Amino acid sequence: MIAAAFVAGCTSSAPGRGPGFAEVDPGVASSGNIASLSDVIQRNPNDPTAYLTRGGAYARSARYQEAIHDFSQAIKLDPNSADAYTNRALAYRQIGQNDKALEDFNQAIAVNPNHTSAYIGRANLLRTQGNLVAALADLDQAIRLAPENPQSFHARGLIYQKQGDCVQAISNFDNAIDRNPFVAAPYLARGQCEIAGGKYDAAIEDFNAALNVDTKIPGGWSGLGLAYERQGNRSKAQESYNHALTVDPNDELAHAGLARL
Repeated sequence: MIAAAFVAGCTSSAPGRGPGFAEVDPGVASSGNIASLSDVIQRNPNDPTAYLTRGGAYARSARYQEAIHDFSQAIKLDPNSADAYTNRALAYRQIGQNDKALEDFNQAIAVNPNHTSAYIGRANLLRTQGNLVAALADLDQAIRLAPENPQSFHARGLIYQKQGDCVQAISNFDNAIDRNPFVAAPYLARGQCEIAGGKYDAAIEDFNAALNVDTKIPGGWSGLGLAYERQGNRSKAQESYNHALTVDPNDELAHAGLARL
């Protein structure tokens, strides 16, 4: 699905790191390749896919207004493009226009009730707004439509985690990791649940797994530090907290941990 990687980035309990619009490979988001995509549009000005593709490249480069313009043009040319509505919604979320994002997720589902990415994207937005019941319903539907999609399970796990149900949360994170073990966020979230349950060894394994995938994932090093601290390993905790501050000097969990130590 277009937006699947972006959805994953936006569902971590840590801050997101920007979109990963699957319509365009990450290597395409250079200025030179955007120029070549613009040449394609010049040759095919009525092709909605061309705008959708360049919009994805703009989004990967954090040029969200230009991405929104291209997704809007794709919608103008093809009003039934669920992909374009979903990607525009994701871009709107990046600039804080959540009302417009919700409208676009709704429209994507209206034109294609089987569009999994729109349900995931809408659920993530509803979760941040505190509408957990509706968000959970969207993710249940996404899982019915695409039971092998790891993003749906990760996002559903975050809802259970927010509700304080770490048993259900961990089960969903397990499912996300089983389907794609090369994404850091589900390990991070599962580690947080394991700390809450007093399973510090398991939490340390999960934070290390998250950091093996992404050494700079927000909350990774400070989470590891907290697990070591709760385990009673002060030296490892201090080392992890200090490493967290090299990644993010404003990491509040790391500062608080070092103050306790």
